[in-house]
Amino acid sequence: MSVEASASGYRDRNSTADRALTILEMFHESHLAISATEVAEELSVARSTAYRYLQSLVSRGFLEESPGGGFRLGLRVIGLSRLARKSYGLSDVALPIMRELCERFGYTVLLTRRAGATVTCLEREILPGQLIRLSYERGSLLPLTAGASALTLLAWTPEDEARKLLESVERPRFTEHTLTDVGELLKRLGRIREAGYGISRDEVDFGAIGIAAPIFDQRGEVVAALSIVALGGRVDEQTTAEMITALQEAGREVAKTLTLVEG
Repeated sequence: MSVEASASGYRDRNSTADRALTILEMFHESHLAISATEVAEELSVARSTAYRYLQSLVSRGFLEESPGGGFRLGLRVIGLSRLARKSYGLSDVALPIMRELCERFGYTVLLTRRAGATVTCLEREILPGQLIRLSYERGSLLPLTAGASALTLLAWTPEDEARKLLESVERPRFTEHTLTDVGELLKRLGRIREAGYGISRDEVDFGAIGIAAPIFDQRGEVVAALSIVALGGRVDEQTTAEMITALQEAGREVAKTLTLVEG
């Protein structure tokens, strides 16, 4: 086979793949079946050509003939969807969004999760060459009673459960701004819940500001939190407001993707 013929064959195969993907992309919530005529119009080809593409996808299990006429997605797509869901976890979904937040604002971005009285930093995103060191490292355990991340994770817990947790753990004072009284902490949780985000200044690391937003699951329970940690002296009110909005939007985006992944 000549080089020209080989290159032409590659282009043809690539064009066929593109058309097959275009057909699959025609399906959506309000369009669960497609016809050969619709495919012909979408691809700008003859109906007979569109039908050949459809039959090819049927033979591989990606499509099947719909009882009501036309073609619907086949069992092969369901199988691939199941494999796709198994390959995604919380970190996989959150990390690209964390990188965007880090690049946009230039500060450290954390993904944290609570299990009982333990708060863990699952992921941390920092700018290349960043020299500022904070208490938050990937895999490190964080105090339950201090910092925007931990308190945001706890804020949507029923009050009786939150009180028992707070009373059962040590409540170290890292700085003069760290709350240690259970009653004051419960009031703080209420304010975070009402606002929809948490913010802390000088509570764990002196000179640092933390802003956190919750990530909810399908049942409305907090499963994780996204937060930005920055040097407080460098963050003005407008930037703080922009960070709050961006974190809340990011939390909703992660939650939406997790809902799709988990089915």
